[in-house]
Amino acid sequence: MWERTTAEQLAQRHGKSLAWVRRQLDKVTITATPVFVEKTVIVADATFWGRGYGVLVLRCPHSKKNLHWQEICTETVEVYHQARMALEQQGCLIQAVVLDGKPGIRQVFADVPIQQCHFHQMALVTRYLTRQPKLLAGQELRRITLSLPHTTQELFAQQLQHWQQTWAAFLKERTLNLETHRWYYTHRRLRSAYRSLTANLPYLFSYQAHPQLQIPNTTNGLDGTFSHLKRLLSAHHGLKRERRLKLIHEILNH
Repeated sequence: MWERTTAEQLAQRHGKSLAWVRRQLDKVTITATPVFVEKTVIVADATFWGRGYGVLVLRCPHSKKNLHWQEICTETVEVYHQARMALEQQGCLIQAVVLDGKPGIRQVFADVPIQQCHFHQMALVTRYLTRQPKLLAGQELRRITLSLPHTTQELFAQQLQHWQQTWAAFLKERTLNLETHRWYYTHRRLRSAYRSLTANLPYLFSYQAHPQLQIPNTTNGLDGTFSHLKRLLSAHHGLKRERRLKLIHEILNH
């Protein structure tokens, strides 16, 4: 795994058949070594290999240890609830959580401070506006968004309010669909970008509101873990699910 050695290479190294190598791999039992922490901030996110197979991971950003992970088919509220329950059954008290902002997941952690990942928020706005917005209103909104890691909630909210007041009439412009004869907002993507910022505003600065908890403002630590995991697995295409899960368990356990 760590050398990204394939089954064929192992067979050649040991002078055995490919079937023999696979039998040895199937005999291996992987047991996760639990990392016990009494209280912690967690970063929670999921990654997928194609459709229908992924892992959800809860990670402690301070110890840089993965506290819990599980196989998932889809990223739902229920799987986050299961993950939280499993972690708490180990005796861990979650003090705060960093999320990427997927709808509905916040309700699982409604009783603790929630930090919306700045990187994902900026990426969301970029999807609506592109990296080089043509409209002046879009350019200004993107500039405000990119200031997220370097500003405060009060100043950010003031900038958003000023932007909305400046472009209020522009945002209300409508266009007639000549086929359906219905009116729609001309600048829908711009409105969506602004709406995402205002909706997430209560969660964008939790890390500043609770400095004693040392909450990260991004999920980047866990994103790096996912990149490392996928790099190591990339040499092993076509693995059976059971063998792939063994590799995932071993990698995330270190």
